[in-house]
Parts: sequence; structure tokens; C-alpha cells
Amino acid sequence: MTPTPTPTGAGSPPAAAEPPVGLPRLLAGVAGGGPPMDLLAHLSRHGPLPARGRRGPALIEVLERSGLCGRGGAAFPTFRKLAGVAARRGPAVVVGNGTEGEPASAKDRRLLTAVPHLVLDGAALAARAVGAPDAILAVHPAAAPAVAAAVAEREARRMDRVRFRVAVPPERFVTGEASALVHWINSGVATPTMRPPHVSERGVDHRPTLVDNVETLAHIALIARHGADWFRTLGTPGDPGSSLVTISGPVGRPGVYEISRGMTVREVLQAARGATEPLQALLLGGYFGTWLPSGEAMELRLCAEGLRPAGASLGAGVLMALGVGSCGLVATARLASYLADQTAGQCGPCVHGLAAIAGELDRLARRAGRVDLERLSRWGREVEGRGACHHPDGAVGMVRSGLRTFAEEVRLHQAGACSAASDAPVATGAGAAAGA
Repeated sequence: MTPTPTPTGAGSPPAAAEPPVGLPRLLAGVAGGGPPMDLLAHLSRHGPLPARGRRGPALIEVLERSGLCGRGGAAFPTFRKLAGVAARRGPAVVVGNGTEGEPASAKDRRLLTAVPHLVLDGAALAARAVGAPDAILAVHPAAAPAVAAAVAEREARRMDRVRFRVAVPPERFVTGEASALVHWINSGVATPTMRPPHVSERGVDHRPTLVDNVETLAHIALIARHGADWFRTLGTPGDPGSSLVTISGPVGRPGVYEISRGMTVREVLQAARGATEPLQALLLGGYFGTWLPSGEAMELRLCAEGLRPAGASLGAGVLMALGVGSCGLVATARLASYLADQTAGQCGPCVHGLAAIAGELDRLARRAGRVDLERLSRWGREVEGRGACHHPDGAVGMVRSGLRTFAEEVRLHQAGACSAASDAPVATGAGAAAGA
């Protein structure tokens, strides 16, 4: 890592900074586990926000040319989100989504506790572009002190026209869904709402609302300073830029890493000092992600065009490795049970369907009798596409990939056996990565 530069004096205005070359970009100038970069160090590293040429249509146009897509999981083109909110009448609201309800992810916490001002810069720029006087940073409890301190620093210098507010929503998986987050801000209840209208039309206080992941906002802050061509110097033509990923499981150094889009799974694992035991599979994308055999996954490129043929995506930026000493079916059953417990509790197919699927998987994992796999498959088809959000779709997709990838394990469990070296618990979260 490049050392943090010496802060400029309080009386001297910061000069425009040179753009980062290579990696890291978002995490440039910070060391693992160190304190958050304060405002003066941030301005010395990145320079001031552009005063002109990056507002309204100009910022949206440069984001379109950059090819930046959302880093929260859905990968929606960022410029389209901003343009949609900017086209609405009346004052808008910006919501920075740093709730990070994904158990296997620690990237947003790492970003917010290391470089909170980069996220606040992006929120301020997005607010300018869509005509929002207010921005709400909805963050994980672990990140709230760093973000609140950064907001106070900026307010003391009166550097933003936008009014910032820091909020700490409940720690539940579904809270990060855009309509659930807006519903919580409005009413204190973190449940998804049926659409239309979309939050971009009527969100916080019935105003047009832009909900963007905090990593996406941080990228906006850098693109506004350095331009679309600079952003595209990393990544692939179809999926440019860099991303934060959380790597967990039996690897030498679990943690959060910044990668260039298009790097192979093998290259990313090598950055984490490689596997500490032979791997049988990887979960790509998080709890809504896709299990793939390690032999198939290793040479896949971590970008949209590289993962699409395998039916996978980078999702929330998660790579969870599974060693040969663990049972993939047990891991899949535990994830399914977690997701069944994390429903919003308002749609029958999700509440009852996911519980039934998780229950059958648990029986299969415990070798408690034969399970009707065709019935399990039918339940998945009946649950998909029903409800106020995509929670059942993501859960069923993960389960389906697990049953496919661990098909031999399923056959063993149906016969009362298991290939795992022991019945020790399987790690299914970010674990040590949360503090990396």
C-alpha cells in the first residue's frame, strides 16, 4: 500500500491530485486496520471536488462514458439511475446504501471506516446531479462512528451544500433492498414495498430518491475528478473499473481486496495468499450467489461477460472458498436456513416456501432420511418470481446451484453417508474479513 501523504496545512487550499495509476484506487493511502483518513489527508490524497463541469447533465454524461455499474449487487448502470431521478420534478433525496446485510461481505464497512470522505464526496456529487438538498448515509453499526465523524469534519468547514444525515438501520439481510431501506427511513419498518411507484419516483418523504451503494458513490467521486477514460484503464471494455471483494474460507489471508474487473478467480485468490487446502468449490456473489466447482471457477474472469456463461455474477463482491474437508451440502443448507429466517415475513411464498425448502435441505444435510429431490425442485419453481422483492429468487438460485455443484454429495447423503472429513461447522460468513 502507498503510505498516506502528509496533510496540507489548514490555510492552504488543496491542489488537484494526480489520478491513481493501477491499484488501489478506492483504498489508496490507507493501511489495513488503521484509523479513517481524515479530511485534510483525504484532500491531500484526492484533491478537492470539481467546482465545475461535473454537475447535473455533465456528471451523468461522464458516468455514462465511464461504464460504471452499481457495486451493490444488481450492477445497474449508474448513469441511468441518476438520470431517472434527475428527470423527476421537485427536490430529490440521495441515500447511500452501506447497510451490508450480506453476511459474507465486509467491503462496505471497510470502505466507510477507511475512506468515509470518498463516499461523502460521491454522495455530494450525486446530490448536485439530481437536485437533492439532502443525503442520508444508511450504514452498518460498525461504520457509523467513522461516517458521523467525517460528516462533522465537513460541516465544520462548510464544504457541502447538501445536508448529510447518518442512519443505522436494523441488521437484517432484506434491509439493504432499496424499497425496504426507504420504507425504514420513512416509517421505521424495514420491509420491501410493492412497486410501482419505484423509489426513484416516490421514495423518502415521497420525494424522488436515488439509492446507490456506498462503493458506487466512492467510484463517482473518483470519476468526477479523473474522468471516464481514466476509469476505463482498468477492467474490461464491457465491465470497466475496479471493485472491492471480500474473500473468505481456507485462504492464507481472508479480507477485503480491491481488484480490477476481469481478473480471474485464481489471480484474486493468489492475492489473498492462495488456498490453505485443496478447494472443492467457490460461492461467487454472496448468499444470493452461485456455487461453482473449483476446477470450473478458477479461470473465470470476474466481470459480467466472464461470469455470465457460468450463470454467475460478482453480486455483492463475495468469493467464499470451500475446502475439500467441508461438506458443500451442509454449507448450502446453512445458507438456505439463514435466508429462510431473514424473510421480511410479508409474502406467503417466501415465508412458507423458503422455510419448506430449508427444512428439506436440513434433513438431507443431517442424513435424516431420503428427500424427494423433484419435490424440492418444484417448490423452488413455485417460489420464484413471487413476492414484493427478489429475496426468494436469490435464495432459490443459490440452493439450485448448490444441489447441482454438490450432486455427488447429495447422492451420498441420500444413502446416509458424507464425504466431509469431519462434522465441524462450515464457515459461511466473512469472519476475519470483516476487520481486514
